[in-house]
Amino acid sequence: MDDLTLKLEALLWNPRVNTLHPALNRSVRAIRFLYAILRDVLTTTLTLRAMGLVYITIMSIVPMLALAFSALKGFGIHRSRIEPMLRNVLDPLGDKGAQLTAQLIGFVDNVQGGLLAGAGLVLLIYTTVSMIKKVEDSLNHIWRVDSSRNFLQRFGEYLSIVLVGPLLMLTALGLIASASSNTIVERILEIEPLGSTAVLVGRLSPFIILAVTFALAYWFIPNTRVKARAAIVGGLTGGILWTVSGKLFAAFVASSTRNADIYASFAVIIIALIWLYISWLILLIGAQASFYFQNPEYTRVGYRNLRVGNELVEQMALSLMLLVAERFRSTDDAMTTNEAAERIGVPGLLLAQVRERLSSAGLLHIDNRDQLLPARDPAGISLSTVLEAVRGAHESDVYRGGRWPSAVSHLFLDLHNAQRTVLGEQSLYELLDNNADRS
Repeated sequence: MDDLTLKLEALLWNPRVNTLHPALNRSVRAIRFLYAILRDVLTTTLTLRAMGLVYITIMSIVPMLALAFSALKGFGIHRSRIEPMLRNVLDPLGDKGAQLTAQLIGFVDNVQGGLLAGAGLVLLIYTTVSMIKKVEDSLNHIWRVDSSRNFLQRFGEYLSIVLVGPLLMLTALGLIASASSNTIVERILEIEPLGSTAVLVGRLSPFIILAVTFALAYWFIPNTRVKARAAIVGGLTGGILWTVSGKLFAAFVASSTRNADIYASFAVIIIALIWLYISWLILLIGAQASFYFQNPEYTRVGYRNLRVGNELVEQMALSLMLLVAERFRSTDDAMTTNEAAERIGVPGLLLAQVRERLSSAGLLHIDNRDQLLPARDPAGISLSTVLEAVRGAHESDVYRGGRWPSAVSHLFLDLHNAQRTVLGEQSLYELLDNNADRS
């Protein structure tokens, strides 16, 4: 598999691609995009993460639905309007979907009757928050984000997803239904081509709502800045895959009556688990599409461990600290790791390793939104300190030190002294000012 990927990448990323006709060049870029997604599905932990989400869904689906149903009742939205939405999600299961929907609703009624008070309510909220955190962890992994939201952010934002999300979806469906039944609208639709267009939009409305839901998840859940265009690309990818997979899976279920006879009452559970796995995998694939659209430089790198020389590491460290200091002095919004990587022109995975060294040395602060700030006044951070941060050992290192020959120790001491002599106490701000004077 490795030999095959290397050969494909050598072909797709051949320098001569840039000399092709613009239409061919765009076609090759699209093939690179599809290749990167397919490669990650086959060679990374994406499928394992989808399996993990299946497990947490089994544990959390009933408490989450109970919490959402209770909130929706407060808005006057009753079960009669929620059941069809849940049945649509399970529609690819055919008759089994209707059976499973009825069972889930029954479980929810039992939970609502016995646990929506005191410690039971706390348990429901904890289970729901835990499930969404697993989703965030998976999307953060795709977006190469190491830090999750803090507890207070997680609690407030996650509950807003569970409580407000279904309300918005049902409101959208209700508006579509009421608009289609309005007398004035019906008369307008009699005029062609408005009528045919409206029929087409009506047929596409479930797909549109699904794509928008995916896009909002990709835009909101990862603990980093996701551009709206990238989220929309991911939402369309997820919506198309969901629609196509749903049709294919429904055909599979309809033709697998023999399996249903073999597994008897377990058939509905097995079929539901398979569809659940496919659904989560589609969500993650859409997130991959969103990430690669926003960060095309990752399409060839993927999740591989990158090995670089010391000189490049030092250049990245100085460049990163310089960019952070410049943004800090201009009082603009702090940049993220991916933004800094785009400015420097290196993969974010590579820059993240340097970022961690600078953070361990007490030079860089990384907040819970992956925003980078100086850990202290940049006017007091010398260039020598930055270089020593990526060269020397830190408390966070797994292995530190060694028994070096005395000649090697003395040589490195001379090198450190020579570096201090050349750089002196020049700070980040001084380097920025000197560069401004030269330009």
